[in-house]
Amino acid sequence: MGKDKQYESGSLSLWSAVAMGTGVMIGAGIFALTGQVAELARGLYPLAFLLAAVVSAFSAYSCVKMANAWPSAGGIAMFLKKAYGRSLVTAGCALLMVFSMIINESLVARTFGTYVLQAFDVDENSNWVAILGVGLIVFAYLVNVATNELISRISVASALVKVGGIVIFALITLTLAGFSFQPADSIGGGATSAGDAAEGGIAGFVAAVALGILAYKGFTTITNSGSELENPQRNVGRAIIISLAICLVVYLLVSWAVGSTLTIDEIVNAKDFSLAEASRGIGIGRYGVWFTIAVAVIATASGLLASVFAVSRMLAMITKMELIPHRHLGMPGTVQKHMLVYICVTAALLTVFFDLSRIASLGAIFYLVMDIAIHWGLYRHLRDEAGAKGWVVLTAIGLDVIVLGAFLWIKMLRDPMILLWAGVGIVAIFVLEWLFLRQHDYSDGEDPNYQSPGERSS
Repeated sequence: MGKDKQYESGSLSLWSAVAMGTGVMIGAGIFALTGQVAELARGLYPLAFLLAAVVSAFSAYSCVKMANAWPSAGGIAMFLKKAYGRSLVTAGCALLMVFSMIINESLVARTFGTYVLQAFDVDENSNWVAILGVGLIVFAYLVNVATNELISRISVASALVKVGGIVIFALITLTLAGFSFQPADSIGGGATSAGDAAEGGIAGFVAAVALGILAYKGFTTITNSGSELENPQRNVGRAIIISLAICLVVYLLVSWAVGSTLTIDEIVNAKDFSLAEASRGIGIGRYGVWFTIAVAVIATASGLLASVFAVSRMLAMITKMELIPHRHLGMPGTVQKHMLVYICVTAALLTVFFDLSRIASLGAIFYLVMDIAIHWGLYRHLRDEAGAKGWVVLTAIGLDVIVLGAFLWIKMLRDPMILLWAGVGIVAIFVLEWLFLRQHDYSDGEDPNYQSPGERSS
């Protein structure tokens, strides 16, 4: 097999990795989740984003420690395998991560459609949301098939544009609003107390933190580039920290800006397009709306491109680990190209059949379950070898358990059907993996059955 240029050592700079991380995070994260987090946390929603960053920072600690010790293009999948071997836990949790990212892609796609329609005053419940979302997924597939170099260039350029655009939106909004933040006058037109700020009480606020974590989990894509980064033992951690810091500043600025323009009830009523709604009331007419829509379109489109690329690489690596079956079904090209088809078809189906709230809920549950497994694997099997501090890893596990428990409780009260979907999905993943691993022996190397004709001839 010829050398795979996309995994060339030292081919990725620190700032390219930062752009990749922020590119995935600042996609649907702030545009779709602001309203959903506010729905649960009410006036405390900026604090929910802040605490979500804290939880994500503890999660990042485990990833940084393992990436420093074992830099790999496999990222999360390789970390799981290092901790648990070729096992059901490794395979199942790796797929939970994959599906959480695919779910996030459908969230991004629907957010794209929702914001585009704001330019035409079309109802956000229109079928055009799904149509536009699927169209974006098709576009992402075509770009990913074309060239990996193009994706890298788009990620870097769009990261600068969308971060700058969102900051400009926030600063203009805050300036015109007199830098005020008064979300407390939202419920029924009257004031609310601090204790009433979170509609679901403490559990509702903690559940909002769980959703907020989705806005930061894109940092995990940086770990997939460990074998390509310049000086990966140093730069993986730096790229993750810088990306999280940039996103935290952006999210807090946006939360402040939206809260200075809209009441909490208005944010919740426009939860799928709250930034566009906020831009309507800042005193510069439709120009503000168009500007916000343009930034949202760039952010979601580039975020989807980067995410599809990252997931296809991870799935290709899981395939080469012989943790999942693969059939090329007559398709030419590499395993990664085949995975692009499976990823985009799955994301398109989710885009058509699920709304934003349920998509986000599924993603949060899958991701947090996987994250707990990562921390436990590091603590139980690898912490001495990786040089990790046990108390930090245990704190990460505790925080994940708390936010996941609160989120499941709130969803059981408000939308038990999503728990059924999540439960069925998790059980199906592990049962199918158990059957596959029983029937397929490990070949202690790359199995030719997992390579397409194009790869075998290279």
